[in-house]
Amino acid sequence: MPHTLLITGPGGSGRTTVAAATALAAARQGRRVLLLSGDVGDPAGALTGETAGEAEEVAPGLRATTAAHGLRVARVDSGEEFREELVALQERGSTLLGMLGARPLGAEELTELPGAEQFALLRALRRAATAPRTDLVVVDLPPLHQALATLALPAQLRRYLARLLPAERQAARALRPVLAQLAGVPMPAQWLYEAAARWDEELAAVQAVVEADTTEVRLVAEPGPAAADAVRLGRLGFALQQLPVAAVVANRTLPQGSADPWLAGLAAEQEKCAAQWAGELPVIRLPHLGRAPRGPQDLALLADGATDTDADTGATDGLVPPPPAPRPAWAVEDRLAEDGVLVWVVPLPGAHKRELDLIRRGDELLLTAGPYRRIVPLPAALRRCTVSGAALAEDALRIRFTPDPGLWPRTR
Repeated sequence: MPHTLLITGPGGSGRTTVAAATALAAARQGRRVLLLSGDVGDPAGALTGETAGEAEEVAPGLRATTAAHGLRVARVDSGEEFREELVALQERGSTLLGMLGARPLGAEELTELPGAEQFALLRALRRAATAPRTDLVVVDLPPLHQALATLALPAQLRRYLARLLPAERQAARALRPVLAQLAGVPMPAQWLYEAAARWDEELAAVQAVVEADTTEVRLVAEPGPAAADAVRLGRLGFALQQLPVAAVVANRTLPQGSADPWLAGLAAEQEKCAAQWAGELPVIRLPHLGRAPRGPQDLALLADGATDTDADTGATDGLVPPPPAPRPAWAVEDRLAEDGVLVWVVPLPGAHKRELDLIRRGDELLLTAGPYRRIVPLPAALRRCTVSGAALAEDALRIRFTPDPGLWPRTR
């Protein structure tokens, strides 16, 4: 699986420009790069100098054109994806639709519904991860909150499918004709369960890409008070999804030491915000060009002007990302001998106590952090325990579990 770099940020932060500049900078260094974007109007293609030549299939179902330095640019067409998927679904369910007297919709009369962009982007992400002769996939994600919701979809939908259409119910399909006669109504058709299994398989493939050690996130923001709040919440949301934020790109930074008091004050405000970010994770500063970037020449200027705050650690090398580090798991600390508890450590950088909530439900834990929520399965050892408390300290939520005497293995 190639290195996958997901780039997002608050609206208006210049994330598409940064994604294009990152992809082009890596291509200039000889990497085989695929830039994936779903923005309407294809601004990424215009920025990278995408040629008007024929698109080639870089992976099954994913086509791309070539830009400067051999960079391949793939654009997600959510409308076409929606039409193809719905037409195929109607064909598979034609028998049931006929029983209901429904009239199938033609492809030409279908217009995409809200949410189609998210599913199309996830399918494209899965296909890009299987593209041969690819070292780096740079994904221009939607704005921050929408990006988090999109990346959380595969795990959420798989959980819904498992609850609403459990696989074990398919074993009773031989009884459906008898049950239909007794009930007097048709039972759910086999195609429904087959469709659920197919959806689960595709969602699992997307989830594997999102959760892979080769996938990481960069946040793009223009330094300032509003951006500081957005970046804090974004890091919190990605931490809840166990997605590492590799760096923050401080975009459109102004030069220091201007003679103009207004520019000097704005530059000082930017520097203060960027310095706060640098105290927590690597920060890459990109200069303000004094104009909106247009074409690969301006992208090259951005990449050449990038400065790395955390250069001493080797965490970043300008815009071109280094190989990703292994993703740390949420650790379970064994404190049975000292305190009689197990402690589940959930890293939540930037979290505030008032923003947190947790509910135990069966073998799952419902975690809320700010505006984000995630339902996570408990590790096997913790399922035999009860939640006895939690505390937030040093950017980590430490949840205490006390063994249940009725479920915990006894020792002699």
